Amino acid sequence: MLKSVRDLSQYHAAAGEFQVVLDIENDVKWVPAALAGERTLFVAAGSVNAYVDLGTLKDDGLILSPDGKTVELRLPKPQLDKPNLHHDRSYVFSQERGLINDLQALAGPPDVQRFYVAAEAKLAEAAKQSELLKRAEDNTRVMLTGMLQSLGFQVKVRTD
Repeated sequence: MLKSVRDLSQYHAAAGEFQVVLDIENDVKWVPAALAGERTLFVAAGSVNAYVDLGTLKDDGLILSPDGKTVELRLPKPQLDKPNLHHDRSYVFSQERGLINDLQALAGPPDVQRFYVAAEAKLAEAAKQSELLKRAEDNTRVMLTGMLQSLGFQVKVRTD
């Protein structure tokens, strides 16, 4: 039975949609903002999945009672996947640039990669602060309890 639960591998137990606003400012020391510098408000939308890695279930992660009627399950803690940034819903809301930065912008398209990197970090932080991990834990408990009860077992679940 332990092997069967481990074979489920990663159980993707919850997903969250997030939207964050980044205020990114690049100042140039000793130069007025009207000449050089940049401030951008970037709106980022994305999703984050939470999963429980059942493949890491320890040998004592599933204990069958001596009478064979009860199973005690010790679940690993849920984890967050890397955020999935939705490029089609992420955009520059506002941008203020100094004269030098305006002239540089004429030379080519803006480098938005730094916005995406910062956005992924902020989306990950938003997911950590949300109830996503708790929902993943609850959903995993419900799924495994239902599965084992359908096999005729009483189930006790604990999270490591």
